[in-house]
Amino acid sequence: MIRFYKSQDGLFSTDIQGKNCWISAVSPNQEETRYLLEELQIPEAFYNDIADIDERPRIEIENGWVLIILRVPFKTNDAKLPYNTAPIGLMFKDDVFVSLCFQDCELLEDFVIYTQRKKAGINDSFDLVLKLLLSSSIWFLKYLKQINLLIKAAEDNLEKSIRNEDLQQLLQIEKCLVYFITSLKGNDVLFHRIKNLKNFKETYNPELLEDVGIELRQAEETTNIYSNILTGMMDAYASVISNNLNVIMKRLTSISIILMIPTVVASFYGMNVPNNLENNSFGLWIVLAVSIAISGIGVFLFKKKNLF
Repeated sequence: MIRFYKSQDGLFSTDIQGKNCWISAVSPNQEETRYLLEELQIPEAFYNDIADIDERPRIEIENGWVLIILRVPFKTNDAKLPYNTAPIGLMFKDDVFVSLCFQDCELLEDFVIYTQRKKAGINDSFDLVLKLLLSSSIWFLKYLKQINLLIKAAEDNLEKSIRNEDLQQLLQIEKCLVYFITSLKGNDVLFHRIKNLKNFKETYNPELLEDVGIELRQAEETTNIYSNILTGMMDAYASVISNNLNVIMKRLTSISIILMIPTVVASFYGMNVPNNLENNSFGLWIVLAVSIAISGIGVFLFKKKNLF
């Protein structure tokens, strides 16, 4: 889907392409792809790079086109990986600015609504790039808050019953955080490269640069904190599971030893040899009493040693 936005104290949707218009393409179909490649003459190499889900943040210039790829977070429908990141390509040349993303994400629509609410206009292409980079950092933080709620829910489940499914849920959240950390580091490197471009650094809004840097650092630090907490939590619960298994094995071993005592006594008196009890009418009860007495002594000793 392709949408056209015009900057007038905020970004507003328009039906036709105009001068200094932002062309937002999300998961384009065949006809829209033809429009991007043939009419706008976007380099096909740029299009293919953005289509790669693993493409790293970078800046590249070809045939007068500037390509900036940054990674943005999005919420998936996959229960095994609830959050992920995807590349979004920002391409501009002269008065044409195109954004291309192959994943539906809340960021773009929210960004447009935000500019309308704040009546924030767009000065130039790099101004839009920096504001989108700022918006991506804010969305990283929003999703991190939701991930934190998932961590707390998984922790509550683990306190009630330690199952493999609960630990796997923590592992899935950890994978999301790994993707976040990698993407944020790439965006941070990209931000510093944009910030240091000699031909454009004089035109940047210093307050905007400061805001982008602060939000990027906050998102990185928050992600690292959550990742460290989650790693420590998984190690702790892995130790708890191992300890519980040891306790269970200890109890089972103690029970096996106690049950073995009457078995040994019965084995001795069950042999087909004289044992002075074969003609005794109370022989069975004597054997039972001896077995119970020795087993009772064993239970008492195990209890004293805290083996039960």
